[in-house]
Amino acid sequence: MDAEGLLASATINLGLALVALSLFSMLKKQPGNAPVYRPLRMVKGGVGGSGVLPLGTGRLTPSFRWIGAAFRLSEDDVLRRHGLDALAVIRLFKFGFKCFSVCSIVGVSIVVPVNYTSKGPPDIGWSNSMELFTVSNVPRGSDRLWVHFSCLCFISFYVVYLLHKEYKDMSQKRIEHLKYHRKRPDQFTILVQGIPLCADHGTYGCHADHFFSKHYLTYQSYQILHDVGNIESLQKLASSLERQIRRKRDSRGCNFLQRIWFKFTLGAIDAHSQEQKLKEVQESIRLQQCKNMLKQKELPVAFVSFKSRLEAAQAAEMQQHVNPLALVTRYAPEPTEAIWSNLAIPFYRLAVYKLGVFIAAFLLTVFFTIPVTAVQGIVQFEKIKKWFPLARAVQLIPGLNSVVTGYLPSLILNGFIYLIPFAMLGMASFEGCISKSQNEIKACNMVFYFLLGNVFFLSILSGSLLDQIGESFTHPKDIPSRLARAVSAQSDFFITYILTNGMSGFSCEVLQFGLLTWHFFKAHSVGHADEPYLYGFPYYRVVPIASIAVLIGMVYAVVAPLLLPILVIYFLLGYAVFINQMEDVYEITYDTCGQYWPTIHHYIFLSVTLMQTTMIGLFGLKSKPGASFATIPLLVLSIMFNEYCKVRFFPTFQCRPVQVCKESDELDKTEREAQGSSDHAIKAYTPPWMRLTGTSSESSSVQPLVRCLI
Repeated sequence: MDAEGLLASATINLGLALVALSLFSMLKKQPGNAPVYRPLRMVKGGVGGSGVLPLGTGRLTPSFRWIGAAFRLSEDDVLRRHGLDALAVIRLFKFGFKCFSVCSIVGVSIVVPVNYTSKGPPDIGWSNSMELFTVSNVPRGSDRLWVHFSCLCFISFYVVYLLHKEYKDMSQKRIEHLKYHRKRPDQFTILVQGIPLCADHGTYGCHADHFFSKHYLTYQSYQILHDVGNIESLQKLASSLERQIRRKRDSRGCNFLQRIWFKFTLGAIDAHSQEQKLKEVQESIRLQQCKNMLKQKELPVAFVSFKSRLEAAQAAEMQQHVNPLALVTRYAPEPTEAIWSNLAIPFYRLAVYKLGVFIAAFLLTVFFTIPVTAVQGIVQFEKIKKWFPLARAVQLIPGLNSVVTGYLPSLILNGFIYLIPFAMLGMASFEGCISKSQNEIKACNMVFYFLLGNVFFLSILSGSLLDQIGESFTHPKDIPSRLARAVSAQSDFFITYILTNGMSGFSCEVLQFGLLTWHFFKAHSVGHADEPYLYGFPYYRVVPIASIAVLIGMVYAVVAPLLLPILVIYFLLGYAVFINQMEDVYEITYDTCGQYWPTIHHYIFLSVTLMQTTMIGLFGLKSKPGASFATIPLLVLSIMFNEYCKVRFFPTFQCRPVQVCKESDELDKTEREAQGSSDHAIKAYTPPWMRLTGTSSESSSVQPLVRCLI
């Protein structure tokens, strides 16, 4: 890719970003679009059109005030409104901005002039002028490579400093967050799996009650789980009948198109007969919720609650039984994020599920090599023209060659990548995670390593391979130097990737074009356009994609510093976009008290080690063994720092400190709230099959029929 292709990509992405952001600023002001752009405010009780200006006062003119509002929002506000997990995502974007703004100053002011003024290989000319600004232009054995080594040391130590500062700060915030949310039911409750049968009564609940009442002074109660597949199916049927009855009643006041739609979808439904069927289904649910019926369907899994957070934490951490597979305890997930169907999966099945998910993810990764290789084929268009003369027709249209080589590859790659997080989340759901947060953290890891293998390594490998075909066999002694130059030559592709993923990707994220189109269709034909489109925040998509941008920036910080200023813009725009999405669009459905940060720290640490490993090889290929050997201690120090973080900070995120639990218990005793908080804990873990969807629109959508089984 030449400079013209890179300029074409930058121009197209910048133009699309300005158009999308301008459209968003105008569409957000329209009251009818509140279900798309303000669903969170609507659900929280605010008026959908709150903050919307009347006609003639700026509703039809673009405005970027929302960006300024995003930057004015403090971290304390994010923590208070959305929780520590949301703050971890925001801190990731702030880390990217802090890191690459300093690295940009160093790279552009020091490394770029050194690269440009070097007398590089004779085959690097103005036909591929981007390589003039990379380390490829530095001749082998040049003493100027020590400048690159010095910058590598500075960047490494600066990133380590930032990582330590962020980890320490997030660790302290987690402790404060646990204290602030000390009344959460999961702080009093543990999940117990593998409960043996009671020898006297032949039930699981009886054994759990006897064991914990005998060994723990503050044991309060338990909630056993049941095999209730039939009840769940009946509840789904009841919910479906309720929706049909409600829509049948609402169809009376519809326009012509809506009446046609309801004629096809609800024409054969009789509201009276459906109400009778709903009553029968509810009666069947009540019969199966009887205590005697449920006792026959007990599972060896229970939620056990305590009056003390201290004993709950101790019970979750210690081995309870001489058989390590019996009475296995762990911290209970929040009631709202528990995946009830996965709580009773046997341990041997979990191993099989994990193996199946790994194989599926591996096959998807292998399949994805096809589009990545095709994309690199477009990037290496000059080589393609030699092999396929018909491809020269692209040059007949002025400017098309620059668009094809500069913008099209990154557009295709980002289009495929957009689907990957959803596929990985679906795969992770089959692994048997007990909570939504565990499921999404697992999906984060799958997406990150998928992107690392395909977007990063495979893009470099396929690009290098296409660039070396036909020459490596005739000049085998030049293979190392050619590969080293090919790695740095891929910097222009990653510049276009970051441009497309940041400028166009973040702009499309905030515009919500697909959802807006569906809302428009619904509002003008089907009806029911006033319901907000509220979804959970997509951690599994945002965290790995932003982390892979950090990795790309780290690896190319010394190799091709011109990428760094673009990354600064990337993280600034991403910060503003996702602050807006948290405030207005996405719902934070759970809060793990910051357990995403160790995952983010691991991704960034991996980026640092990959940067240093790459430079070790690059210095060697550039015939500078002194710099190569000098980088090895830098890599060792980075690994030692990570081991220190595992000992110093990671346990705080993995466990709940006894000191914090004891202080919270004493504070409850002082305020005389201990009994109320612990009583609420076991009630919060009432299983969903003990609840029924009500038929009255004025009543709560979920009303429990039985409060407790014990």
